[in-house]
Amino acid sequence: MLRAESNNANIRMNSNQRIATNKKPTTGEHVLYPELSFKINGLCFAVQNELGPFGREKQYGDLLEKKLNEAQVPYHRELRTGEPGNIVDMVVENKIAVELKAKRSLLPEDFRQIQNYLQATGIKLGLLINFRGHYLKPVRVLRLEPKSTKEAGAV
Repeated sequence: MLRAESNNANIRMNSNQRIATNKKPTTGEHVLYPELSFKINGLCFAVQNELGPFGREKQYGDLLEKKLNEAQVPYHRELRTGEPGNIVDMVVENKIAVELKAKRSLLPEDFRQIQNYLQATGIKLGLLINFRGHYLKPVRVLRLEPKSTKEAGAV
């Protein structure tokens, strides 16, 4: 039993208590492609460490492509989704769509853009990565499943 003292009261905490964020996923909860997304994120951190936060989107894409080749990770660069002008920056292992940005901050239109790519390709997971920020914060975006006509109330 661990014991911490404060000015007002004694606080007791069992040594086997855990913070809720450290719990393992339960049935029904899961993370899509954890190892692959972790690997992609690591490569993106390496890219930003090498180029810094003031490169252009194409420079980040070129260096990420080089890092993916070195890591022997299969990918497609600038994959067309079928509609004119819709080009996904990268699709890694036909599982994760990666959209690269080099702008001050991500906007709702960036999230709509990657969601459109996910819908058009059928891919379940997208990574939205903005290299311009001081700290790299990759964002995982899940494909939204369209509601069936019964659920939407249509007859």
